[in-house]
Amino acid sequence: MNIPLNIDWQQILLHWLNLAILTGGLYFLLYKPVKQFIAKREEHYQNLEKEAAGKLEEAERIKAQYQQKLDQADEELHQARAEAQKAVEKSAREQLAIAQTQAQEIVAKAQAQAEQTQDRALKASQRELKKLATEAVEMLAFHPDTDPFDQFLNLAEGGSAHEKR
Repeated sequence: MNIPLNIDWQQILLHWLNLAILTGGLYFLLYKPVKQFIAKREEHYQNLEKEAAGKLEEAERIKAQYQQKLDQADEELHQARAEAQKAVEKSAREQLAIAQTQAQEIVAKAQAQAEQTQDRALKASQRELKKLATEAVEMLAFHPDTDPFDQFLNLAEGGSAHEKR
């Protein structure tokens, strides 16, 4: 057989067969296991990503719950402060009312004591005036020879006649 350009069809077919066996062997020995390994790895990372997304979603939900609880606690604290402030203001008003009542009582007692003291002083001064008038009359009656005006001045300057005697 005369083959142009020195091409042997049998050799080409054997090379094709050899290439097909080599390609098939490499496919089953290397490509397919590597492809499976990569697929498993991708699936593993996708599962990890799904778990992370689930955990992140759970964390966000928990965070929202805690934020809601914090907001409720802040509101309760605000209400408690407002109630405490009202209680303090009420207590202050009550204490002020009590203090005003006590102050009025003290002022009333002081006025009563002042009136009593004034009455006692007035009575004492009236007694003293009566006593002085009595002494002046006695002096005039017992000492008719002296001038009554001088007797009165002596009495007023030096005290009673009984003190001079």
